[in-house]
Amino acid sequence: MTVVAPGIAERAKPGQFIALAVGGPNTSMPLRRAFAIYQVAERGVYGGTVDVVLSVHGKGTEWLSRLCPHDELDVVGPLGRPFRLPSTPVPVVLVGGGYGSAPLFGLAEALRARRCPTAFVIGAGSADRLFGVLEAKRTAATVTVTTDDGSMGECGRVSDVLPAVIDRIAAEVVYACGPMPMLRAVAEVAATFGLPCQVAVEESMACGIGVCMTCVLPVVGDDGVTRMARSCVEGPVFLADRVRFDDIGTLPADTLGAPAGVAW
Repeated sequence: MTVVAPGIAERAKPGQFIALAVGGPNTSMPLRRAFAIYQVAERGVYGGTVDVVLSVHGKGTEWLSRLCPHDELDVVGPLGRPFRLPSTPVPVVLVGGGYGSAPLFGLAEALRARRCPTAFVIGAGSADRLFGVLEAKRTAATVTVTTDDGSMGECGRVSDVLPAVIDRIAAEVVYACGPMPMLRAVAEVAATFGLPCQVAVEESMACGIGVCMTCVLPVVGDDGVTRMARSCVEGPVFLADRVRFDDIGTLPADTLGAPAGVAW
């Protein structure tokens, strides 16, 4: 889905997202829908454009899918913290799961501009859930595809093939976007190699600006203290080794501000 969004397209960076109002002016759906930015074009016939990947999952996305060219849309963005790029050209691996792979393609372009050799690992449950395989082949030096059912590429998960890809290109950084269990598995692989890993988390973001606190998850800060970080403001990109994946969905007892001796 392409949205004409001058002012947003020029400022957007890989890993950020936009929040779209849904339902029109008389909507009964007050919460915006957050979408990771797939691609941007700073110039177009009507101004800069932002591309997002739209998959219908409910009333909000179904409404968006029925929009026609030139329909007006309320857009807020770019939001969130983007990926951090290497300061020098180093080999990197980009790992994506399903439609969650979308933010990696803008990242791949930015890495290519910095002359970073890039390998893609793209996975999904089945071939029809894969996203961007052909585009990855145009962008990266190597592309490895996995599906859980073996309908395309290697049978298995991205974390199964990731060690071999890291070894093959002597990767120094890992980036990942996709479902939370996949991010956890990728983080574990990166940790075994002692590599820095950045993950763009998939959490429900009701407001997109840090007010509602529905997208929080436990993250360890530079001071070693765990805080409930807002994915939409402090994220969606985090250092993988700082995210307490085992405790997502809970309030760990040692979290700053948690009731003493109580885990929720």
